[in-house]
Amino acid sequence: MIVKREWIAMKKLRSVTDLEFVCDHVDHVVTLFSGGLDSTYLLKLLSERGVEVTAVAVDLGDEPDIPALHRVASTFGAHLRVVDLKHTFAREAALPAIRAQARYLHNFPISASLSRPFMAQAAVDIAESLGCGAIFHTATQSQNSLRRINGAIEQLGYGGFYGSPHEYTSVSRSEKIRALKAAGLASFEQRIVSGDSNLWCREFESGVIENPEGFVIPESLFTWSRPDAERQTDIPGHKFSITFQAGVPVAVNDGSMEPVPLINHLNRIVGAYGIGRFTGLEHLQGGEKVLEVREAPAAQALMDAYRHLETAVHSYELIREKAALEQLWVREAVEGRWFGTLRDAIDHFILRTSQEVSGRVCYDVSGGQLNVESIQAGCPLYLKERDQWESQKAASSSARSLVDMSSSEQPSAPVPEQLALGA
Repeated sequence: MIVKREWIAMKKLRSVTDLEFVCDHVDHVVTLFSGGLDSTYLLKLLSERGVEVTAVAVDLGDEPDIPALHRVASTFGAHLRVVDLKHTFAREAALPAIRAQARYLHNFPISASLSRPFMAQAAVDIAESLGCGAIFHTATQSQNSLRRINGAIEQLGYGGFYGSPHEYTSVSRSEKIRALKAAGLASFEQRIVSGDSNLWCREFESGVIENPEGFVIPESLFTWSRPDAERQTDIPGHKFSITFQAGVPVAVNDGSMEPVPLINHLNRIVGAYGIGRFTGLEHLQGGEKVLEVREAPAAQALMDAYRHLETAVHSYELIREKAALEQLWVREAVEGRWFGTLRDAIDHFILRTSQEVSGRVCYDVSGGQLNVESIQAGCPLYLKERDQWESQKAASSSARSLVDMSSSEQPSAPVPEQLALGA
């Protein structure tokens, strides 16, 4: 058991009791606020303790309902700050994730591992600018966001209290829903899962999909990857292409786009064919596993296209070494060490390898799958005419063989007399 003096030195809060202590000693706090069940319940807890609250909502491209966020925040007397980081997130998280082939155990695209550092950065910046003595969030021990948010706040050097009161204090979803309903917010009764989203990925856990041994995924959870014949008309002939320049996706078909609209566009057109759904287990810090469901059509298409192009332009040895480092990059992100030296160093290596990755990959999606139709790289190592290459290779090898035979048949040059005598 950590005594109070040591706990204060660590400045990490973990329970509702810790929350009460902090609120007695600071007059202004920041809390991360998504408008979901957990973050709204935290606003209720804080409102009952008479502390000034700034609720920070971070827009990562998931189109938050800002008027609704304002209504909920005002219900509990909190000041709402909305921070638009979608372009920063696309540039500094999604693009590196494409280059690093950032899939958890090669299975599904990582998402919260990418978003949490940017949310923590926004919270720290605002807390420091307002002189707030604490940063709260709502991650629990069954959510890996706990160590990702805490880890990012630690790495950013924030000097106040920080953490989640629900790390050591467990409150069930039903209890939170009842408490918020009593406060006049009944809409949370309709929430059947916990969700998290950004422009890169939408993911779900808990609730009706909690038990890996028996679950049914409601179709209503999906937005991007719901088959839609009307949206399929956005791809003429069910074919599209993705173009990269120096490792950056710059166009879909002939339409040049910046990263945010490009990712949004691919989510729309690729997802219309039911492409981009993932289900898998993710480990907790103690080794236990939890089930997660995701949809990420753009991520699937962009990482697939990038891998084809980098394979086309780089040597086997380079690809092999990069592939080994990719999962190390993912591990550092997953374990909450986004701002650490190791991930940064690997990122620089991967960025260097991306400079030669230019070209276009064309797909046919008529069968509901990403079927590659062509790979057109800028400086490729692949063969386009194998028979012609075989003939040239055979002729070249034969010529070298004749030269070698001719050289071996030449008489040895006479040895000068003085050398022969050892003079």
